[in-house]
Amino acid sequence: MRRKMEHMKNKSFLFCFLLICLAKICTSSPSPPPPNYPQNQIQTNPSGKKHFVLIHGAGLGAWSWYKVATLLKDSGHNVTALDLGAAGINPIQIQQLRSISQYVEPLTKLMVSLPPKERIILVGHSMGGAVISIFLERFPEKIAPAVYVTAYMSGPTLKYSTILTEINKRLDPLDTIYRYDNGTNNPPTSYLRGPKFSALKYLQLSPAQDKTLVSSLIRFQPLLNYDVIKLTKEKYGSVRRVFIVSGQDQTIVLDVQNYIIRNNPPDEVKVIIDSDHFVMFSRPLKLFFHLQNIAEKYS
Repeated sequence: MRRKMEHMKNKSFLFCFLLICLAKICTSSPSPPPPNYPQNQIQTNPSGKKHFVLIHGAGLGAWSWYKVATLLKDSGHNVTALDLGAAGINPIQIQQLRSISQYVEPLTKLMVSLPPKERIILVGHSMGGAVISIFLERFPEKIAPAVYVTAYMSGPTLKYSTILTEINKRLDPLDTIYRYDNGTNNPPTSYLRGPKFSALKYLQLSPAQDKTLVSSLIRFQPLLNYDVIKLTKEKYGSVRRVFIVSGQDQTIVLDVQNYIIRNNPPDEVKVIIDSDHFVMFSRPLKLFFHLQNIAEKYS
């Protein structure tokens, strides 16, 4: 009986923790830093706050940005973290997703709703890089700049499918589960990373509580062909881009990150040498400082 009550308490704590995180990261107004936060680590931005739009990686959601989103808000910026289709708390189910446009619809709605003169800092993590590349092509005048956090930085000279091939050459899927919603005679339609993959490839340097969070909230990721969206030098190429390297990434390993940078050179490369694939979990302060610097330099 005691074990059952402890199990129920743990589940209730995790659920409350998730609600608090989502309530904080999905709103955009800044909040004061907590009283126990070192004041020399957070610099406010009285000269004009920026608007960061954070796009999650495969199977994740807005919740994955909870640490970095809080740091950015506490420094005076506006932050919008989105749940793409069938991700996070988005109610669409994975078997209902049939197109890229449906998957990225939350970001499309946001971009269309922006005031005419507003420009955002668009940040994509991992698979989220393929998503933000589409929006560099569609809304180049609205983005200043784009930030790829150990991400699929596809472009006019580098296809998404090429990046995926390079990653898969070096990546053991381990306990990844695949769905075949079009039948087993057809290619898989989505996948879910298992706990072994997460522990060894995603989160080997991240805190234990974040590993628990990921294992509780990760969802199936749709397998979509981003190459159907043509990226041009005229539109995509007009937006400044920054790539943030993760030195200990075991998913998009360093060789692949360097391959992406060589074949689609960004305006600047920043390096976090001691982070895993989930940079926002393993080294949130370092990622925050880079984003703050990028905001000051490019926007």
